[in-house]
Amino acid sequence: MPAVDTGASTTVDADAVTDSRPAPGGPAADSRLTPGGPGYRRMSLALFLAGVATFALLYSTQALLPLVSRDFGASASAASWTVSAATGGLALFVLPMSALSERFGRRTVMTASLAVAVAVGLLVPFAPSMGALIALRAVQGAALAGLPASATAYLAEEVRPKALITAIGLFVAGNSVGGMSGRIITGWIAQEWGWRVSVGTIGVVAVGCAVAFRLLLPAPRHFTPGSLRPRVLARTVRDHLSDPLLCRLYAIGALFMTVFGGVYTVIGYRLTEEPFGLPQGIIGSIFLVYLVGTVSASTAGRLVGRLGRRGALYLAAGTTTTGLALSLASSLMLVLAGLVLITAGFFAGHAVASSAVSHTAKRGRAQAAALYQSAYYIGSSVGSALGAAAFHSGGWSGTVAIGVLAVLGVVTITVFGSRAARAAVAVRSA
Repeated sequence: MPAVDTGASTTVDADAVTDSRPAPGGPAADSRLTPGGPGYRRMSLALFLAGVATFALLYSTQALLPLVSRDFGASASAASWTVSAATGGLALFVLPMSALSERFGRRTVMTASLAVAVAVGLLVPFAPSMGALIALRAVQGAALAGLPASATAYLAEEVRPKALITAIGLFVAGNSVGGMSGRIITGWIAQEWGWRVSVGTIGVVAVGCAVAFRLLLPAPRHFTPGSLRPRVLARTVRDHLSDPLLCRLYAIGALFMTVFGGVYTVIGYRLTEEPFGLPQGIIGSIFLVYLVGTVSASTAGRLVGRLGRRGALYLAAGTTTTGLALSLASSLMLVLAGLVLITAGFFAGHAVASSAVSHTAKRGRAQAAALYQSAYYIGSSVGSALGAAAFHSGGWSGTVAIGVLAVLGVVTITVFGSRAARAAVAVRSA
């Protein structure tokens, strides 16, 4: 039995797995999208814009937490819940939304999700209290749950196997651009007009992204409606959770996001304090380092081709750890270098792990992707909450300690996968 069936390895060769599997619809495989072919650019741009809107909305308050704290008289830990509530809402609803996408179609669910999330985003600036703000952010996160899993399932069905990692990398790159631009826009606007005007601006930008997404995304040609019966969904989920490889990939995604969520939730507080004392606009501009994530995510396919999946994950983990260590310095340049490495390592690891989920799942791809996204955003919620709590009690070094523990978890899981792969090979050759 191949390693992908047993879950023995996290470095299953993409082409070997996917090219041996017929695409939905059998003979229609040749009509799937491929780079340079008709519809591929429209699809790539549409999902890139969806990724921009998703991350811009999801993390719209993250760079503004010091201002939110000041406005409501709240601590860093309390304000961090405006981020954790959104990512937690997404984590809770991503599986039900993926089931809806199996029945009603990926494009329909993604369009509806963006519409609701944008509408809520236009209400967020008017939140009268911290409690109301957290509640609105939770609803917004739940609405956005229809995007990530449906997008990866759409790509797995509509894009040729050899182009899948690159296509998913472009969607993840859209996430990084959304996260970066959202934070930069909010930082400079907040410095002049406050955090409420900032998040309102993000809502307006997201409206444009949502409209362009719906106009550009090609109609699906390989989607086959599934069942909404709870038993069918439960059986699919159970099958995915009983696959050791998928479970390892889910854990890796959650751990990488624990690092990222903790670092970027707290970094604004650190940079407003001494020895830095930076204004809000400059702090927002620091998120230009997300461009590094755009590059590392979009090149993940080449990285896997050279190093294999396990090698790519080790490199991502090592890069992230080095960045965490550099961020402990009191020099702003070293802190920025650390953020660059943390961002590059995170986005590379995320792109590798999420594409591996799409390759591994032979059926119920939306549910497989949804479980990954659920674990991923649970990691974000946990990272935001733990990172803020650690910062409150032990300063930046406490937040870094949480990140290092999470990266050690990634390495441990990957080492275990390597040993399991060797054991499986030995059994097959005996």
